[in-house]
Amino acid sequence: MSYDRNAVSAPPPGLRLLPWETDTGKPCFLSTNGNPGALARIADEIEAVQLRDGADVLKGAQAVLDDRKAGEYALRLALRAATHCLGDVLRIADSRGARLRVPDDAHDADDDRDNGADSDGPSLPAEAFG
Repeated sequence: MSYDRNAVSAPPPGLRLLPWETDTGKPCFLSTNGNPGALARIADEIEAVQLRDGADVLKGAQAVLDDRKAGEYALRLALRAATHCLGDVLRIADSRGARLRVPDDAHDADDDRDNGADSDGPSLPAEAFG
């Protein structure tokens, strides 16, 4: 399975991008109508497994990178596993991000930032950037 976030359009409101694909490689979506059921719980469990696997692969890839004697085959295996897990993590991030609610005042805050209004973070004068 290979996740291409540019090939998957944002799901319409109310649909969840699932952590698996069809047998032809197309994304799967779930409509929960605000009532998560058994399939949503299975998807949550699969996402949790994918994230744990990603953490394990990260450790393994780091071990291969730290081993100066690791050959091309070991590096390719580590990179293949890492790219697979990264695809899973991106799919999960896109799925969860699409389900976040945008607060009503978020649009006002974006407008304020665009108009040069003060933000909560630190600011520097333009001269600080050379």
